[in-house]
Amino acid sequence: MQWSPLVDRERLLAWMDQQKLERGPIVNAQLLTGGTQNVLLRFRRGEREFVLRRPPLKPLMDGSQTMRREARLLAALAHTDVPHPRLIAACASDEVIGSAFYLMEPIEGFLVKGDLPARHASTPAMRRRMGFSVIDGITALGRVDYVAVGLADFGKAEGYLERQIRRWRQQLDHYAVNTGWPGIAGLPYVDEVERWLEAHRPARFTPGILHGDYHLANVMFRHDAPELAAIVDWELATIGDPLIDLGWLLAIWPGEGAVSNPLAMEIRPWDGFPTADELIARYAENSTRDLSAVSWYAVFACYKLAIILEGTYARAYGGQATHEVGAELHGYARALFERAREWIEA
Repeated sequence: MQWSPLVDRERLLAWMDQQKLERGPIVNAQLLTGGTQNVLLRFRRGEREFVLRRPPLKPLMDGSQTMRREARLLAALAHTDVPHPRLIAACASDEVIGSAFYLMEPIEGFLVKGDLPARHASTPAMRRRMGFSVIDGITALGRVDYVAVGLADFGKAEGYLERQIRRWRQQLDHYAVNTGWPGIAGLPYVDEVERWLEAHRPARFTPGILHGDYHLANVMFRHDAPELAAIVDWELATIGDPLIDLGWLLAIWPGEGAVSNPLAMEIRPWDGFPTADELIARYAENSTRDLSAVSWYAVFACYKLAIILEGTYARAYGGQATHEVGAELHGYARALFERAREWIEA
């Protein structure tokens, strides 16, 4: 895909001049892969490298609002120990390139997929440190005082957990607009899992920032070490219960007992990475949050993710997705409900 339809070069240069961000032409521009919803363009101007992030030309939602929220969040994280893309400047207006956008520092790191680089594949001990650095990322995020960093109105913490089950059940029921979709009859234990979640919902939590989609595909590792270079793709971030991120990570963490995930890239070699129980223990070491109900968060993650995936299967009946892909994700959704029930029984 060419980058020129995504960015008006002259308007961008004029805006960068106003921000006093180097001088000269844009050179070495290249679109980056890795993001699924938004566009990343890396380029050089003068002596500095930049990465521009903007929504696609036809975003599913309000792409400019997503960019404004992301830029605000990254600015708030600037002086924290959370590994994140470093914000350079943001444009809230649609007038420069057709949407809001922001510029950030390039991340010197790599996404984990397929065969690990030689350094990281060298020993199980290295991979163990990689796994712990993933949990350390959300532990650090959960420690941030969101009010102190200016994010008091970034989300509605009050009643956050109470809203979750109702919201996602409404989403599941809405799929019935797709004629032919078999409904919850095609998914095991939906009502049983839902009743358990409602009955065992934690009575209280300590509000904080949550990423909203935290897993191995949304972190980048340093080239020279097993630690994180950055947590990426912050479009779902909000204020709520940060243990939701822990539950999400546990629900889709590879390893013994994991549900086969057709969306995940196999990581080779895997031996050495911590188990899910070891991730929980690591989180507990570095957090003051109450983990007595950690199983609730893992079960909820299975419930939520299964409902999201079932949407593709339902849309296949409406002609908006292929039946092959829909059927594969439907199988994953079924497996997630089965895993949720196993955790409940345990």
